[in-house]
Amino acid sequence: MLELERLCEVCSSFFARGYAFGSTGNISIRIGDEVWITPTGGSLRKLAPTAIACIDMQGGARNEAKASKEYPFHLAAYQSAGAKANAIVHLHSTYAVALSCLDGLDEHQPLPVVTPYYLMRVAPVAVVPYFRPGSTELAGAIGEAARGHNTILLRNHGLVCLGSSLEEAVDRTEEFEETAKLYFLLRGEKLRCLTADQQAEIGRVFGRK
Repeated sequence: MLELERLCEVCSSFFARGYAFGSTGNISIRIGDEVWITPTGGSLRKLAPTAIACIDMQGGARNEAKASKEYPFHLAAYQSAGAKANAIVHLHSTYAVALSCLDGLDEHQPLPVVTPYYLMRVAPVAVVPYFRPGSTELAGAIGEAARGHNTILLRNHGLVCLGSSLEEAVDRTEEFEETAKLYFLLRGEKLRCLTADQQAEIGRVFGRK
């Protein structure tokens, strides 16, 4: 299946570029009433399509591969987001995690609007409290956040990005990570952020809030 080959390519690319490491991270795609998700305990470095687990929307197994332990929040996000979400990327990428660990983080605007691309591809960002990975509480919090957000920052954990396609979810993830990197590089400097008028223009032209 071409979709699974593309999923494996994305996983390998994230690992090669340092967005994923060890056995961290999980990625899924939804095809009809099935969710294909990376396996539990496995590295994203070099996955074969046969290693990708298939589950139904209730979490029931549809092949021999064992789904990531985080599959409950993938299902919760898909159920909440509806037809607009067909792919989810969850990574523990360095700058996203660093941001999630900051005490006093502004949860209404966790990153300053320093580029138009952040508005076009990422914002708005939901920030959810820390819950144990794999827990029902985490799944519930992500499901709730996914009702109105495609980008979700998990406190002391990582990043979740939804997309109408795998490419959109990947693009959103990369844009968030690079914006977070810019934020840390520029800390202590006087920032020139986009003005309210400039942000409003992005919304008018590109249809983003």
